[in-house]
Amino acid sequence: MIATALLWAITGAQILLFLAMACCTIRMMRGPRAQDRVMALDALYICTMLLLVTVGIRTGSTIHFEAALVVGLLGFVSTAALAKFLMRGEVIE
Repeated sequence: MIATALLWAITGAQILLFLAMACCTIRMMRGPRAQDRVMALDALYICTMLLLVTVGIRTGSTIHFEAALVVGLLGFVSTAALAKFLMRGEVIE
């Protein structure tokens, strides 16, 4: 009974994460400003990271959790670099 409820909850979460990723992709394509596009990219990598975590819970594999950690680290660094680029016009001083 509990395993069935967990399976339904994970499936629902994955469906909602796919919808959120679709909304982020639309905002990235249509964003009127560069800041909107950076925020959409930030939300997209967070959704990707959470999707990897839900797949890891469903399969019981640890490789998905490690991949989610790598996506989180790379996403943070890329968001910081894009924010610095938008503020100053250059990444490396």
